[in-house]
Amino acid sequence: MFHKNIKLVIAGLIIAYAVYQFIEGNIGNGIFLLLLSSIFIFLYFRNEILLLAFFKMRKQDLEGTKNWLDKIKNPKASLVTKQQGYYNYLHGIIYSQKNLTQAEKYFRKALKLGLNMDYDVAMAKLSLAGIAMQKRRKREATTLLNEAKKLDKNNMLTEQIKMMQQQMKRI
Repeated sequence: MFHKNIKLVIAGLIIAYAVYQFIEGNIGNGIFLLLLSSIFIFLYFRNEILLLAFFKMRKQDLEGTKNWLDKIKNPKASLVTKQQGYYNYLHGIIYSQKNLTQAEKYFRKALKLGLNMDYDVAMAKLSLAGIAMQKRRKREATTLLNEAKKLDKNNMLTEQIKMMQQQMKRI
């Protein structure tokens, strides 16, 4: 895994060499090098380790997800801000099974750094609401639940939100 700025430097050097190939008349080589540089630019915006961790998460393999996330030694140096948000989001999901205090810390950090999709923000807020509810913080849980409800535009979390509201009545 490369540092995030090294990926851009490599892409820049490849593009410069592609321009040289165009000037020399090697059009095929230039096009190939431009395509090659687009891979590094793509990997700048979508980190390869995070992509692999998301694939493991889709298969419900939390241990495999954790193994991939552990390969990122320094998230601030390797990841763009939004990627750091998803790094913390995935850690929050993993720790929500084991340690609620740790999961809450990761979800809050993920929300602070930002997530791209409204669904992911809603899921993080719903998880935080569940943690707050288990820690007997009803007012905070209600606020987070309402925010999650507003962000869930595709009604994918409707069942979970209703179930949490039912549980909230018991507290």
